[in-house]
Amino acid sequence: MARTAPARPIIDDRLEEFLGLIGGADSVELKLTVPESNQRSAVRSLGMDPLEAQIRQVFFFDTPDLALDKAGVVARARRVQGRGDDTVVKLRPVVPHELPETLRSSANFGVEVDAMPGGFVCSGSLKAALGTGGAVKAAVAGERPLRKLFTKEQRALFDENAPEGVAFSDLVVLGPIPVMKLKMSPKELGRKVVAELWLYPDGTRILELSTKCAPSEAINVAMQGKAYLSDRGIDLSGKQQTKTRTALNFFSKEIRAASA
Repeated sequence: MARTAPARPIIDDRLEEFLGLIGGADSVELKLTVPESNQRSAVRSLGMDPLEAQIRQVFFFDTPDLALDKAGVVARARRVQGRGDDTVVKLRPVVPHELPETLRSSANFGVEVDAMPGGFVCSGSLKAALGTGGAVKAAVAGERPLRKLFTKEQRALFDENAPEGVAFSDLVVLGPIPVMKLKMSPKELGRKVVAELWLYPDGTRILELSTKCAPSEAINVAMQGKAYLSDRGIDLSGKQQTKTRTALNFFSKEIRAASA
């Protein structure tokens, strides 16, 4: 399956590519990583209340040397407070018009462009809800096979895109990462904003602000969001970190060091 290159700057010579990707996507998610030095002030200026946040646990599955990641495949499971478990098999990056029609027409599959200061990437995600039966907790504890967390449809997508010779039985658990997710609806902005705080075992914190919109709204929403955050003193110039990349690198390094 053809894929694009990794995330690249949204500048004039890439604008046409960006517009082409969002034209074939179902949605666009605009993201901003807030630098750690600016996180406390951001929480205050945006009026975030941690007691209103939803608690989550996120687990990734890959080989110790991240063979799935190198092939553009992400396998993830979550435990979500008050909602139950879910899983996803994600392909990243993808070119929307090159995806198979059978996959594109699945009710469980969606194409989304993630855009942040300095870059963008298009992903295809096949999701499944597992309910409140504790499936993820059992699987990461080794009480049931990891493959049982994923539907037949997800397993087929995995088999088609995983590197040759890599099966679910070859994967290790990378996690958990505790996450606090808070939804806000600022009147001044007129749309929902999501704040996610990811807490890594080494003390690293990633605070990400995001909002989703239709592809046709992306440019206007990005401009409005930038103005809203700038007016509240949020640093828009900090180095952008991806939550998944940080998690994969941390736990992969930890596993390889333990087995050395």
